[in-house]
This record gives sequence, structure tokens and C-alpha cells, in this order.
Amino acid sequence: MFTTVSRPARWRGLLDHPRGLFVLAGTELWDRISYHGMQALLVLYMVQQLLLPGHIERIVGFARFRAIIEAATGPLSTQALAAQTFGLYTGLIYFTPVIGGAIGDRIIGRRVAVIAGALLMAAGHFSLAFDRSFLLALLLLILGAGLLRGNLSAQIKSLYADGDRREADAFQIYYVGINLGAFIAPILTGALAVVYGWHAGFAFAGLGMLVGLVIYWAGRRHLPTDLRERTVATRIPLTADERLRVRWLIALLPFCVGFWIAQSQVWNVYNLWVRDHVDLRVGAFTIPVPWLQALDGLAPIIVMPVFLALWRWQAARGREPDDIAKMAIGCVIFAGGTVWLSLAPFVSGLDGRAPLMWAVAFHLMSNIGWLYFTPISVALYATRSPASLRGTMIGVSTLAVFAGSVISGRLGGLYESLSPTQFWLLHSSIVAGAGVSLFAIGSAARNGLVVIDRDALC
Repeated sequence: MFTTVSRPARWRGLLDHPRGLFVLAGTELWDRISYHGMQALLVLYMVQQLLLPGHIERIVGFARFRAIIEAATGPLSTQALAAQTFGLYTGLIYFTPVIGGAIGDRIIGRRVAVIAGALLMAAGHFSLAFDRSFLLALLLLILGAGLLRGNLSAQIKSLYADGDRREADAFQIYYVGINLGAFIAPILTGALAVVYGWHAGFAFAGLGMLVGLVIYWAGRRHLPTDLRERTVATRIPLTADERLRVRWLIALLPFCVGFWIAQSQVWNVYNLWVRDHVDLRVGAFTIPVPWLQALDGLAPIIVMPVFLALWRWQAARGREPDDIAKMAIGCVIFAGGTVWLSLAPFVSGLDGRAPLMWAVAFHLMSNIGWLYFTPISVALYATRSPASLRGTMIGVSTLAVFAGSVISGRLGGLYESLSPTQFWLLHSSIVAGAGVSLFAIGSAARNGLVVIDRDALC
């Protein structure tokens, strides 16, 4: 657990933010390079190699794993099995921070948790070099992500005094690190996979995680003090206001799930859709499928300054949407992006493939929705959670990603039975429904139908 600290003069760094923010953002950058580099390859790797005869038999424990999955879903094709495996893996990556955050809060401290998590994730990436250790690799990555992600972003709030207006911008800056990693990783790992094979891409992801660990260790003096290094703090019961905030934060989770069902499918079946339905040729060069995932890292960086300026312009006139309204807007914009994908067959050429720019436009649109939703929701949970439960509640917020990823994995099996238009309209209706529901919550609050303490919740 960390204390909330004031802003000492020596922490005044770039952009008038504490240097610790950039240590955390740099660590997250390399975490995301490792994670998104592996993620961009995983479904394609399973469908095109790992789950085919000659490889699948070598995976230790996979027959039992498949039996458990198919006991719940029924027999699955190779493609459906890959989608379901990816969905479960991604879901658990975002579930374990609940446990990892609690471990950092109450047992080992956040610094130790981050370091242990980085080491486990690096070991997981390197284990992907072998067919036999595939399931072990996923397990190591899941456990490592729980420790690292449940405790890394939780340290941001402790860099700022209560009421510091820079908090909101701090999370946007932090997400620049996330998005840079998401941009760099698919390009590098995609190129390595094409030229040197799948395992070269996975090895690079492992090296990236080790670089992140070095950055964290080198910059540790700029980070908040871990109370467990100084004294055993007396745990004070939550106040009535803090309990109210916790209840509201938990109540928002079902609406967040709707967004993450659609977003998780962009990491999952979307790669197969691109492979099957988008013209990837630029002259004589064919773009590797994972490269389109890089746009999910680049687009938010491009549009973020525009929308930060827009929000400040709105705030100066008293018209800035509150946090819940921004999340609702994000869902609706993302729904528009999936509708855009559903229209791709109507602009396809004689070869049945949509132009590359159609996919590029989708990434721009969906990432505007992401910008309205994701950094805002993370900041909501990080800044409004009680200090003693901050890591735990950030972990709780990832339950929405867990549920969305697992559901998207199940829905991914429909890709073979539905037309592309039907498949993407299904996801559009889900995320649009979440947005409308969030708008209704905001409307009810403004009309006095539901009493929400604006200072406590947003």
C-alpha cells in the first residue's frame, strides 16, 4: 500500500509531472511491446501452425485442455478452438490483476509484485519457443500479468496530492506508453514472424519485458514509497462514503463488459477477418496481418491531443461531459466502427476483398471510441477507489475485460456460421447497448432519479 504524497520540487519534470510517472509509463511501454507483440501473433499462430497435425500432439496437457473446453462448448473446429483459447487467455490476463492487486496491497508490496510479474511474463514469452510448453507459457503470462498490471498503474495516484488537476492528464500520458507499445509491437513481431518464424516474434516479446523491468528498477527512486518498507500500517475500516464509492464502481462493471466484448474481438477474430476479407497488397508488397494491429497503438496517439484540447475547451464553457457520459460516447463511437466493418462486403472488389483503407478507417474510428472509454474508466477506478483498496479495485475493473474477452472468445466461434456483416452487427449491438445504458445512468442522475455523488464517483 502507498501513501498519497505531495509534489516535491525535485519531482517536477517533463510536462510538469513527477518523473515517477514517466518511469511507470516507460515500464508499461515495454510491457505492452511484449504483450501486444505476442497477442498480434497468437491467433494466427494457433490457426496456421500450432493446432494443426504434427504440432498439436506435442503440446503437454492440450488434449485434456481441449476436452474441458469442448465439454462446455461442444466440438470445435481448429479456428473456433483458437478463438476460444485466445478469449480465455486474454480474459484471464485481465482477471488475475484482481488477485495481483490484493497481493500488492496487503502482502508483498507493489514494487516486489511488479518485479515478480515482469520476470514471470518474460519466462512465459520465452516458453512459447517450444510447442510442448505452450500451455505453461500461457499460465506464466497470466500469473505475471496479474502481479504487474495489478500494481503498476495503481502507483500513479500516489504521485499526486488529492485534488491535483494533473491526475486526469497523467493517465492520458500513461496511455501514450501503452499505445506506443501497441504500435511498435505488431510491426516488429509481425516482421520477425514473416522473416524468421513465429518463435522469433515471441522471443522478441520476452526481451521487451526484460527491458521494461530494467526501466522500472533503474527509476525506482522516483516512485512512491512502499509503506511495507517502512512500517506495518494499521488497516482502517472504510468510511460510509468509501463504501458507497466501491459499490458504484462495482455497479459500473456490467456496462464496461459490453465495450470489452467488441474491443476483445479486434484482438481475436478480427485478425482472421483481415486475412480473409481485406486486400493487403500495396504494390508488390503484402502487408503482414499483424501490422494492422499497430494502428490501434498509433491512432490514439494521433487523436489524443485533439480530444484533450476539445475537453478543455468544453470544460472552459461548462460543457465537458462527465466521466460516465464520456464512456457512453466511447461505446457509441466504437459501435459505429463495428458497423463500418459490417459494411465492408458492399465495397469489396471483384476478388471479394475490401480495400485496405476501409480497415484503416475502422481503426481510426474505433480508437476514438477507445480514447473516450478506456483511459477514462481506468482513471475513474484509480482515483476514486479508497487508498487502501486502490490496487484491488483496479484489479476489479479488469473483470470487465476478463468477462468481455471470454464472451468474445465464445462469440468468435460464430465467425464460421455467420456472414461477416451479421458477425460485426452482433458486436455493434452489444457495445451500442452498453453505451445507451451508460447514457441512461447519466440522464437519471441529472434528473435526480438516481443520486450519484459526482465528487465520489467521477
